[in-house]
Amino acid sequence: MKRRTMLSKMLLMGGASAIKLNGKENPGLSMQNVRAAAAYSAGMRGKSLLVIQHEKVIFEEYPNGFSSKEAHKIYSGTKGFWNLAALAAEEDGILSLKERAADTLPEWRDDKKKSRITIRQLLDFTSGLDPYFELHEDGISDRDALAMRRALVADPGDAFIYGPCSLQVFHLIMKRKLTPHHMTPTQYLERRVLAPMGLGPQRYVADNSGNPLLAAGFTLTAPQWAQLGKAMLQEGRQIVSRDSLKNCCGGTSENKAFGLGFWNNSAANGGRAKEVNVETMLEEKWPKQHWRNACLERHAPGDLIASIGSGAQRLYVVPSQDIVVVRQGRNSQFTDAQFLRLLFG
Repeated sequence: MKRRTMLSKMLLMGGASAIKLNGKENPGLSMQNVRAAAAYSAGMRGKSLLVIQHEKVIFEEYPNGFSSKEAHKIYSGTKGFWNLAALAAEEDGILSLKERAADTLPEWRDDKKKSRITIRQLLDFTSGLDPYFELHEDGISDRDALAMRRALVADPGDAFIYGPCSLQVFHLIMKRKLTPHHMTPTQYLERRVLAPMGLGPQRYVADNSGNPLLAAGFTLTAPQWAQLGKAMLQEGRQIVSRDSLKNCCGGTSENKAFGLGFWNNSAANGGRAKEVNVETMLEEKWPKQHWRNACLERHAPGDLIASIGSGAQRLYVVPSQDIVVVRQGRNSQFTDAQFLRLLFG
């Protein structure tokens, strides 16, 4: 208790002092930097900013007329929850990320290229499937079936192609894997991932066949979204092992800055690090995107992990400093690089 009280006082005084946590030094965030980042976020049409370090809320603000009780769309932030469910399913023996999708999808077994796609490639967006953004639309009869029929636009494992199609195919795999367990993917997500976080059923944007859209849809308050960050730090009830989480965010040879629904800052420590505005880059057609040496901010911690949603919705996690940050807002010129530069000084 003394340690937490002392930490809170140091933070409020604006110091960047360090404390011992599990035998290791963990620097405290400078409150001067936090306030500078908060001012930038608010000026960029921010709705919320929540900063948690060492399990304590050190800053919480809802500018521009918003309140702490308002839930907001997190768009692609939804992907992180489903990818955590994929890791949980692997630990539960339901699937292996290394197995070929065609082992569960006989429709693909006679296709020379689709038969090579692994579950991990579906989740990393390296399957080669057409991204098919039309899956976001309402009134679709069966998203899973449409995703299954999409053509390959690259060989499996050869390109990073961000879009809803690959993730929707994963939903069908989960549906078939869970049939013997008399459970739907949504029920599995709620029991295995959401409930341990203290979250209930979400906005699933189901199609006419009842299939949820895995790429987007959730609507959360800042404290609710922060529960995903806490799970990544292993606070509270453990959902998956540390090894699984480490495996989750390592990236691929096609895009080292992205793995299983989460962006990372691992290239920041390299001499050739290139700051990338992820949302702007994703607006380009996939062949024109450039992810080599991509990072969010060159001087931010290299172990920083981010869940990124359209319109500058952000969840940042920094394991080495025991930090969770949620930022929500409306469409603006907000950039990760500027926000993180201010936050970490």
